[in-house]
Amino acid sequence: MKLSSRGRGCCVGGSRERGPPPRSPFVHQLRFSPLEKAKIAFMTLTLFPIRLFFAAFMMLLAWPFAFLASMGSDEQELEKPLSWWRRIVDVLLKAIMRMMWLAGGFHWINVKGRRALPEEAAILTVAPHSSYFDAIPVTMTFASIVMKAESKDIPVWGTLIKYIRPVFVSRSDQDSRRKTVEEIKRRAQSDGKWPQIMIFPEGTCTNRSCLITFKPGAFIPGVPVQPVVLRYPNKLDTITWTWQGPGAFEILWLTLCQFHNSVEIEFLPVYTPSEEERKNPVLYANNVRRVMAELKPETLEDDLDKYAASAMKMKKEKVDLKEFSAYLEFPVSHTLENMFTLFDENEDGVIDIREFVIALSVVCKPSKTLETIQLAFQLYQSESGTITEEDLAHILKTAMGVSQINVTHLFRAVDEEEKGKITYDDFYTFAELHPHFAEDYLYADQMGAESSLETSSLSAPNGICTDFSPDNTEDKNKPLQKKLN
Repeated sequence: MKLSSRGRGCCVGGSRERGPPPRSPFVHQLRFSPLEKAKIAFMTLTLFPIRLFFAAFMMLLAWPFAFLASMGSDEQELEKPLSWWRRIVDVLLKAIMRMMWLAGGFHWINVKGRRALPEEAAILTVAPHSSYFDAIPVTMTFASIVMKAESKDIPVWGTLIKYIRPVFVSRSDQDSRRKTVEEIKRRAQSDGKWPQIMIFPEGTCTNRSCLITFKPGAFIPGVPVQPVVLRYPNKLDTITWTWQGPGAFEILWLTLCQFHNSVEIEFLPVYTPSEEERKNPVLYANNVRRVMAELKPETLEDDLDKYAASAMKMKKEKVDLKEFSAYLEFPVSHTLENMFTLFDENEDGVIDIREFVIALSVVCKPSKTLETIQLAFQLYQSESGTITEEDLAHILKTAMGVSQINVTHLFRAVDEEEKGKITYDDFYTFAELHPHFAEDYLYADQMGAESSLETSSLSAPNGICTDFSPDNTEDKNKPLQKKLN
């Protein structure tokens, strides 16, 4: 099973062919040839405004139908089979939404496999999650989703959201995650009275180079799930929206400027958990993830140790493409050049090999960010075991996948004695005392910049896949690792 043509090594496809390790799953970079730039310029002046207007018109056309169908619906009414007139509204809305995607260049949607009935699988787990265009299967199925409660207040879009009867998560309610899991359990065990729930278990957007660790929230109910694989087999990837890469409007603009956009949705066989998996949601989540990605992580983790040891010997030395090829023991190719370009941010023909090792660690250990940061400290620290503010900026930028990051406030908070340098122990101790340091010290400015798009959660850049996994006893003993995951 191949999730993406970019996949290499352990991440996707199960291929045993030796290739360069995949890049960080949280980074997406677009580079256009002169011809592609000319095409985008032409489409911007011609097709783009027409498509944008038509897509907006379709959404506005859907609003009154969704509004009427949602009026006066209480919980008991929602659990009943759809009345004849609501079935008509359902068909009309699906047709309108399909026309909206058609306006965006998604001329046909390739569907493989059979969608299970609600009685067969109450939960659909969709991955990889990489864009707000992942709403396509939502509008095709009208399955319920887990959404931030604030989303229902968005004009027009909020009414459409309420129509599909989502499970809302409230950031202002500290007990919201537990209540969300209880609600999902109730719906999942209703014998098909409620619509299926579509969940993106990765909890954040990636570039589809691999499947990152699944959050256990979708698997806590212990009911059968149907894995669903999303692919966008386009030559030019304008779809992907990650923390480091093109912004939301740029993605929309570039995608609407493509004559055709391909999307594939594959419904895999229903996965029925064993008794052990029912008792252990983390095990259940990991096993479903392996089915979807056919992971083979052992080889790549061995490579990580080798690359890290070599990078420590090189210290601050930068390498060009030829040296990078020798370092990986992989011949120069188009794939290798693309990977090199990703880390050549200054476009001066050389890269810092330490940034590559950190990004590789993120891919190998997506659920162990703390281990990645510890490795990064080892790569950047001086002989005295300390790093500077500039070093910390490089470490967190690469480990957390954020292109622009200001660590001054964080560094000063960690460096209480104002030495101008910190150790990993200093950082770890501070993070244990301040488990929410990323939101408090690093992302406040970025969150504000994205507020118009309701982007208020680091784990859910598009608001579709907020993480609702409840805290548990084990996690409370590891506050730092939980926050960084």
